[in-house]
Formats: sequence, C-alpha cells, structure tokens
Amino acid sequence: MKNVISQLIDDFHERKLPELARRDRELTEVRGKANVVIGMRRAGKTWFCYQKMKDLLNTGISKEKILYINFEDDRLLEFKVNNFQDILDVYFGKYPENRNTRCHFFFDEIQRIDQWEAFIRRLLDTENIQIYITGSSSKLLGTEIATSLRGRALPIEIFPFSFEEFLKFHGIFSDRPKTFGANTASLLRNAVKNYQEIGGFPEIQKIQRDLRIEILQGYIDSVLLKDIIERHNVGNALVLKYLVRHIMNSSGGKFSVNKFFNTMKSMAIKCTKNSLYEYLDHLTDAFLFYKAPVHTRSVKTRMTNPAKIYTIDTGLLNAMTFRSSYDRGQLLETMAFMHLRRKGYDIEYLTTKDGSEVDFFARHRITGDVRFIQSCWEMSDKKTFERELRGLKSAMDELRIPTGTIVTWDDETTIDNKINVIPIWKWLLSEED
Repeated sequence: MKNVISQLIDDFHERKLPELARRDRELTEVRGKANVVIGMRRAGKTWFCYQKMKDLLNTGISKEKILYINFEDDRLLEFKVNNFQDILDVYFGKYPENRNTRCHFFFDEIQRIDQWEAFIRRLLDTENIQIYITGSSSKLLGTEIATSLRGRALPIEIFPFSFEEFLKFHGIFSDRPKTFGANTASLLRNAVKNYQEIGGFPEIQKIQRDLRIEILQGYIDSVLLKDIIERHNVGNALVLKYLVRHIMNSSGGKFSVNKFFNTMKSMAIKCTKNSLYEYLDHLTDAFLFYKAPVHTRSVKTRMTNPAKIYTIDTGLLNAMTFRSSYDRGQLLETMAFMHLRRKGYDIEYLTTKDGSEVDFFARHRITGDVRFIQSCWEMSDKKTFERELRGLKSAMDELRIPTGTIVTWDDETTIDNKINVIPIWKWLLSEED
C-alpha cells in the first residue's frame, strides 16, 4: 500500500491543477478544526478544493506542502484503517522538512474507509496540518462522526451552480447586475430559461442536449449505486428506482410513505414501510432530495403531516422526467427552494388556521431572519395567484410577519406596500436574498 500512496502523491505533485470556474464560496481555516466539504456527487466538491489549493499556491505555499488523496481511486480499494499511518510515513519520508511547517491535506470521499474519523482527530491533535475532507453524505456531520470529532469540523455544503455562478460561467455577466434595464432584463430572461432547463451541474454546462441528459441520468445511477445500494447494502433496487421516479415527478409535492407503499402493493412489488423510510433517508443523505416539513411546534403534528420533497436541480428533473407546460410551476418552486437552501435558510411549509398554505417559511440559521415566500408562475392565472396571495396574507397576519414575497416567472409589482411580487430572474440575484 505504501507504494500506491507514494505513486498517488507523486502523481498529484506532477499534475497541473485544472482550470476551473470559481465558486462563490470560501473555506475558512481554523486551527484544530477540519474543513468538511459536503454535497451531491458531481456538484463540484473536488473542484472547490482545487480552488482552495490554487488560493494556497497564490499565497506562496509550495505544492509539496499540499497533499490530495481521492479514496475512490481504484488503486485504494484495499485501503483499510491501519493504512492511514502509511500516508504520514510516505509523505514525510518524501518531504521531511515539512514536519516543521504548516501543511494542507485534502481527503476526497474519505467516508469510504471505516473509522476514518479517529485518524483525522489524531492529525488535528498531533500534527501541524490543516485538514480538508469531502464527502457525498450529509452524515459526515452527524451519526458517522464519532464523539471524539464532534465540534472539530467546519462544514460547508457545495451545490450545483447558482444562477449567479451560471451567468459567470457562460460569460453573460462577470458580476451581479446593479441595474435591470431593458437590455439586462432581456439577457436575464433568456439566461434563467436556459438555467431552468440545463440546471447547475458544472460538467454538463456546454454539452449538447441529448448527451447532457444521458450524463445527468448517469449521475442518478451513480448516486443510487455508490451512495445507497453499496453503502447501505440495499437489496431492493427496483423499489428504490420507483421511489426516485415518483418523487421527481412530483418535486415540491407532499410525499406520503403510506400512499407510495400502497402503490407498490397494487403493482405486486414487495417492500415494507420501514424500508421505504430508510430509502428516503438514504436519498436525502446523498443530497439528491431535500425535505421541507410542516411548520409546527408540535412533534406529533410534524410526524403525522407529510413533508414536501424537492430535487436538488431542475436539470436533473428535466433529464429524468417528461415535463409539460403544466409542470412549470414545479420547476419554479424547486428553483426558489434551492436558492433559499444555498443562502443558509432552513425551510418549512406553513398551513394556516383557515387552511391556506405558504410554500416557504424560511428562517436563516445564522441571522434568524424569517420570511414568507410563495411561488406562482404568472399573475394572469388569476385563480392560482389569488389563492397564493390569500395564503400569504393569512400567514402574515397569523404570525405577525410584516412583509412577504411572491416569486413569479416574469411578473413584477407591489401589493399593499407589503407584498413584493418579483420575477425569478431578478429574485435569484437580489442582494437581500
């Protein structure tokens, strides 16, 4: 194994770092804490680490003080917990002078190795090394981190491109527009249409449609195989695939395990309710889906009311499902949800006492900022718009929130000086969000 590790180190130090699209996120170093980069496969975690490596090189740090190991490299299939010490032995054997200086170690998909957290804790306690960990499991910050490492991790979640990053990548705007005149608005309307269709996964941005769809479908296969079937020893792959299809066809809708179980039963497909709960947990753990529970202080109410489930990316939705004009509202709501999620909001849906519903009760986990947001495709659909407006006003009155927002595809106005109706292409770039 030492020979393999030596080869990997040499390969990395000889290889030129790739050209990359800079993400609108930064890693903050704190001594004694590991940076943990999490997110769905292919969302750009590794390239985000390359971005950090380039920043380090630009400050004058030599590449030999940086180590990168991808634990999904096929040459490391036999790697076990007792091989972690080999990494230190080989690296410092090559660069003994680095023992007395600050080094930077990047470990990609380290959760594949059992008991990895004990090694990381030892490095943090005994070595002058800044640690960066990436993984495609949200549980890197939860149950899979042993007690010894809790409180020693700084998490950062990487998503597919935001709309602003999409604009920069395609050279439409190098910076966020400050004004929204006719020319800018026209460019943004066209860009958001493409963003909704293509999505934000970096790899597929400039690939023609048929191949893009094939690649995105491959992402789903990779998540199901590597992050769920292999990782959790799932035996009923058929039900898992049906579950993914069902959720994607109703992204943003309420999902009931009982109803889906009965559907499987009517199709003579065997499964248990417990397994369905587990599969859903695995899918959210792998960042393919996100849950928005009902807003309530009652644990019982939260447990008995189904959560709404959103897919991470509209490009994935378009690749995996047949979309019609009827589904435009689902795509708009998914884009709005993911924008709030990127900005650090915890999101719930709200049902008022009079039975009205608000799509997003969003609370920022750092600032505590609270906002009500509805999504509605267009104001000309008077029946739908009036329903959304009525629900928003009801919630604002009930919880005494003074303002609200309705995100549309292209309509803009102000209602009663307290409800802002704003098109998605402007809202995704607004400073306050």
